[in-house]
Amino acid sequence: MTEDQRLTEDQRQKAERVARGLKRRYRAEKRFRLYGLMAVSFGILSVVVLFTDIISKGSGAFRQTYIQLELHYDPEVIGVTDFGDPGAVALGDYNGVIRAALQQRFPELSTRNDRRELNRLISSGEGFDLRDRLVAHPELLGRSEVRWLVADDDIDTYFKSLRKRGDTFIGRVSGTLQTAIAHLQEHGDIELQLNINFFTKGDSREPEQAGIWGAVAGSFFTLLITLALSFPLGVGAAVYLEEFAPKNRWTDLIEVNINNLAAVPSIIFGLLGLAIFINFFEVPRSIPVIGGLVLTLMTLPTIIISSRAAIKAVPPSIREAAIGIGASPMQVVLHHVLPLAMPGMLTGAIIGMAQALGETAPLLMIGMVAFIVDIPSGPTSPATVLPVQIFLWADSPERAFVEKTSAAIMVLLAFLIFMNTAAVWLRKRLERRW
Repeated sequence: MTEDQRLTEDQRQKAERVARGLKRRYRAEKRFRLYGLMAVSFGILSVVVLFTDIISKGSGAFRQTYIQLELHYDPEVIGVTDFGDPGAVALGDYNGVIRAALQQRFPELSTRNDRRELNRLISSGEGFDLRDRLVAHPELLGRSEVRWLVADDDIDTYFKSLRKRGDTFIGRVSGTLQTAIAHLQEHGDIELQLNINFFTKGDSREPEQAGIWGAVAGSFFTLLITLALSFPLGVGAAVYLEEFAPKNRWTDLIEVNINNLAAVPSIIFGLLGLAIFINFFEVPRSIPVIGGLVLTLMTLPTIIISSRAAIKAVPPSIREAAIGIGASPMQVVLHHVLPLAMPGMLTGAIIGMAQALGETAPLLMIGMVAFIVDIPSGPTSPATVLPVQIFLWADSPERAFVEKTSAAIMVLLAFLIFMNTAAVWLRKRLERRW
């Protein structure tokens, strides 16, 4: 074999080895892409399964079973003749009006046990609604009217199961109640309507009377305090560190600590708030003020980091041009840098607020897990927040609270999706390309 033939053979073998290596790399690249596609597909599938499960369990909470009855506001039954006397109004027997209406509707159920079972058709909280209605309209005393009343949670669960395919949920619904429900259904006096209580009331021991408005109001006041404190402090700290602070070991230490605080578990901020704000400054528990202070500590690192990134994104030529026409360093920041960096700052603030809205652990540490029935009227009123309300309902033994929990999660997710969408839209709408 000649020298040229040996060189040609070596080149051919090298070319074959290169071709085999390329094929291996291409196969490895295809596998890597496949693994990535599988990971993304698995994540999307998990989210779809999660959302489907939540929606399927919680959609029923937006509708409530109502029963139509003819009520007669008999002063002798209620025991109140003057609704100007608050003491007499508070002692009135308003549920007696409902019991009398049920007995009139079902006269064949005359035994004591049947009447006791019959009284379980209507929610026990409806008596308070009748009291409020009579206080607002005292002219109804002695008259009759037809009203739709909220059914008990067991009746609601049973009636909803009748409308679904599959096994009917009997639970604590006796044969007497099943017969009464069938009679009401035959005459069109029982139906599903929009659950107004879920959107307008606070928490309750009775599932059919429980609502999210108290928790929503508490979340609003808490986020209001958080935004009012964290945004100015975060922007001010970012401006100082990025524009005015000297570069030395102390500022380096501050920057390291800010980055570390962004990764600290949220429950640590709850312990910090418990030790400082409650034990040292003696701020009352379970009010939006203390919740806002704790969430401010938690969201400050996020706002500072995002604000610094937005300030860095402003081209140096803007600063140089402003200085060139005689602007002071403060004027450069206030008149030129901040307006251009504000879209990124607002985006970071919205993301920080969304993070604060979904937090539960730090608020549990400062007592916002209390059972609050009344709607908070301000930042200093006792309140809870939506994530904590979900936590409380998830721990309740009643079956009807499963729907309430899932529905509250749907509302919370809707708020979070809206806030994150607003952050993306705001960045796209206000950002400038250089």
